[in-house]
Amino acid sequence: MLIADLAHIEGRTYPARRRTQNLAGGASPIQATNFCLGYVTLEPDGGQVPWHNHPEEEVYFILDGEGEMCLGEERQTLRAGQAVYIPSNVFHQLTNRSDKPLTMIYCYGPAGDVAHWRQELAGTLPRAGVDVPPLPPGAYPQCTDPPDEA
Repeated sequence: MLIADLAHIEGRTYPARRRTQNLAGGASPIQATNFCLGYVTLEPDGGQVPWHNHPEEEVYFILDGEGEMCLGEERQTLRAGQAVYIPSNVFHQLTNRSDKPLTMIYCYGPAGDVAHWRQELAGTLPRAGVDVPPLPPGAYPQCTDPPDEA
């Protein structure tokens, strides 16, 4: 029996101030073919999954906190207990605009690495409104900070 235990999954912290722990796929002992699943913590006051797209369908489920969800040309607040469907190739971003951590589960399929993880770590994430479509009006700015040189 394969079990992924959050208490034993170190995860990775990204420049956009989020920690991602893979539950299925990535570094997890659980490797599924049809989907990936992960637990994400967005830091208060701007922690983010930056503006990006990918061919995989995805769902975000907010466990605790609230954040600003941008999906294509739409923008609205998501709260604990809500899930949002993200169609293939649609640009999306989730930002914690509160003073408390936001936690969520993502599930996308089919399984595989999404490019924005590598791009963010390399400091090469395409910029909203410059390299890729703009964010919806009034949206929190996309984080394109380069990785810390620690």
